[in-house]
Amino acid sequence: MEKYFVHTTSYVDEGAKIGQGTKIWHFSHILSGALVGSNCTLGQNVCISGDVIIGNNVKIQNNVSVYDGVCIEDDVFLGPSCVLTNVTNPRAEISRKNLYEKTLIKRGSTIGANATIVCGVTIGRYAFVAAGAVVTGDVPDYTMVQGVPARQTGWISRHGHKLEKKDSNKFYICPESGLKYREIAEKRLICVDIEENQSLSKNMKTGKMDYKYYKKLKKV
Repeated sequence: MEKYFVHTTSYVDEGAKIGQGTKIWHFSHILSGALVGSNCTLGQNVCISGDVIIGNNVKIQNNVSVYDGVCIEDDVFLGPSCVLTNVTNPRAEISRKNLYEKTLIKRGSTIGANATIVCGVTIGRYAFVAAGAVVTGDVPDYTMVQGVPARQTGWISRHGHKLEKKDSNKFYICPESGLKYREIAEKRLICVDIEENQSLSKNMKTGKMDYKYYKKLKKV
């Protein structure tokens, strides 16, 4: 008996590997050769191609296609209808199946609804790509990018809050978690309280207050 859930309207081809606890919802298709980790959630109308690797605890919202050449690490969030490509200069008349470009989406990052990731880039750990953005280059760890083409608009915490104020020790403080961050070089931010690849403790994995509350804090 399988240890993952597949809705009756969806297809998992023979040769695809699905981790324990993963849920695959309506009208989705996982092609042969795809590797999908444990405790993932794949929403309605999701397509995962054969040469794709997806880590654990990944959330893929409705209407997302993940094409050959994409690697997604643990704890990544792909928003509704975001787009991932694998050829920069596609032509229907020209076959480039042997030239698919690699895209790496690192641990904990978020791709917002309707954002487009042009292939051949790396999205850094805990980066945040805003809704509707078009990413054409690499995005550093903990970076928030917005616009067309996407540009950095600030740093963002592991809990998804923009880091704007420094304390007397030059640390950015996440308003939700209290975790401290420090800019150690241009376009390089680290969390000083927890390693980037270390999982959060159980009590830090549940949101405490809605985002509107934190927006009010900024005005105080």
